[in-house]
Amino acid sequence: MPDVNAQPVLQPAVRPPQARDRTTPADLDRMLHAWQSRFTGGRSPSTVALACLDWAAHAANAPFQTADLGRSAMQQWSRLMRIATGAEKPAEPEPDDHRFAHQAWQQPPYDLLTQAVLLGEEWWDSVIHTPGGVAPCNERIVDFTVKQWLDMISPSNIPWLNPEVIEATRTTEGRNLIVGLTNFLDDQAAQQSGEAPPAAFKVGKDLAATPGKVVFRNKLIELIQYTPTTAKVGAEPVLIIPAWIMKYYILDLSANNSLIRWLVAQGHTVFAMSWRNPGPDMDNTKFDDYRTQGSMAAIDAVRAICGTAKIHAAGYCLGGTLLAITAAAMARDNDDRLASMTLFAAQVDFTEAGELQLFITEDQLNFLDDMMKTQGYLSPAQMGGAFQMLQSNNLIWSHAIRAYLLGERSAPFDLMAWNADGTRLPAPMHIEYLRRLYLHNELAEGHFPVAGRPLALDDIKLPIFVVGTEHDHIAPWHSVFKLHLLNDGELTFVLTSGGHNAGIVSEPGHPHRHFRIRTRPAGGHTFGPEEWQQTTATQDGSWWVEWNKWLDQRTTAKVDPPLMGAPGFMPLCDAPGTYVLER
Repeated sequence: MPDVNAQPVLQPAVRPPQARDRTTPADLDRMLHAWQSRFTGGRSPSTVALACLDWAAHAANAPFQTADLGRSAMQQWSRLMRIATGAEKPAEPEPDDHRFAHQAWQQPPYDLLTQAVLLGEEWWDSVIHTPGGVAPCNERIVDFTVKQWLDMISPSNIPWLNPEVIEATRTTEGRNLIVGLTNFLDDQAAQQSGEAPPAAFKVGKDLAATPGKVVFRNKLIELIQYTPTTAKVGAEPVLIIPAWIMKYYILDLSANNSLIRWLVAQGHTVFAMSWRNPGPDMDNTKFDDYRTQGSMAAIDAVRAICGTAKIHAAGYCLGGTLLAITAAAMARDNDDRLASMTLFAAQVDFTEAGELQLFITEDQLNFLDDMMKTQGYLSPAQMGGAFQMLQSNNLIWSHAIRAYLLGERSAPFDLMAWNADGTRLPAPMHIEYLRRLYLHNELAEGHFPVAGRPLALDDIKLPIFVVGTEHDHIAPWHSVFKLHLLNDGELTFVLTSGGHNAGIVSEPGHPHRHFRIRTRPAGGHTFGPEEWQQTTATQDGSWWVEWNKWLDQRTTAKVDPPLMGAPGFMPLCDAPGTYVLER
């Protein structure tokens, strides 16, 4: 008789032949694109080819303008001869072009070589913009591509044409090249193993060292509550939402320039989110997961710890974009747990998103999607390469000259250490973010859905504090400024010196820092960005002080610091936690 208590034996399901795994043509194309990306820096070759074809077709259809380029080339040669004989003033490089800054470039024969390069680049710029009718995006791509090639073949990058390298090689008897080769091999090894902060900096000791506890953790974030250092604190806590394309401790660097440590010392209860560094196991993580399991989960935890107090929420870069989406969704759903919203170098309208738009076309995003699907994420090197190409002279070639040809290493500092500590991005989230926000601008145009319903940024009825930086290549301040046009509430805008990172890390006492600040009242007149800049006085110092004043004005009372954690949110470990250490 059969044993009625015996457990049934589960047989593996046999899928029909058509359902079995097989390599499809799409899979093969995806693998091809991933292979191609190794040689193109992640850029789609067809994007560049189509842009060049568009330019070439219009140039061919403008034969008289094209022929006139020969005449302008001869004019540049004539200028070079006049400069050589002292009959004309030499051409000047752009303010941010430091290739020929060394004094040796001003001596013969290198001074003439410098002038030839500058005049040649000036001519190429006229070539790129000569034919009319080229699609603006294609003209930008051609312009960028040509400038990349010109940067690469610049004589400053060629050892036997660079007088500084020649002199260093002569005086050191070639030791600079030996040291440079060692530096190159060290950098390649570090890149292969995953870059980490320089040995002089240790996360948790030299960086991200503000005392606190991790009071909440899920699969996407750790939430850090910082230990108070004042007897009384503002009743409303501050929650910082960093971008997940960077480790959070850019806001908690060394003790002297940590925004988090400084805020705690000003009498604020501060919480900061630390994003997990995703791997292949998070290849299904979508953009809205960062809202539900990120910003909203953190808001829930902060409220559980601080009681009924409303929250001053601050978001940096992409974290600021997420905060704006979160705040709009909360306003739509009558969730009033926020007291204010602060955005650091964060965009909500992407029509003027700067040079990164060069990489945002449908073709490019399809190529990037194929590249990421083969590994499930975008690596720090792949992401960092795009940012470096935007400033190739300063971030690629000047570094290569000093490190590999001159054999010099810059002394490490905290911001450099943080920059080397990269993060990965889940493929679905990153493509969704680029396609819906950068390419289609859904948030600004009112088409961005959360929980199946679109958002309106004008629903946010909170005091808003926005910081833009003067030299931001990632979130240009004109783009950041556009929130004025999308929300008619009270908005304080700060334009500070520096770039995307150094402009935000602008501690009191830092020399040569300045800012402009102006508040537009709710329903008040909105200036254009140029008019705003021209009519707003410059102030020396750090904008941190102004933000602290702004927060204090919106603090209802001074109270005893809340306990560290709460039931259900008890401390798990010391700050900076575990997620920030993942590589």
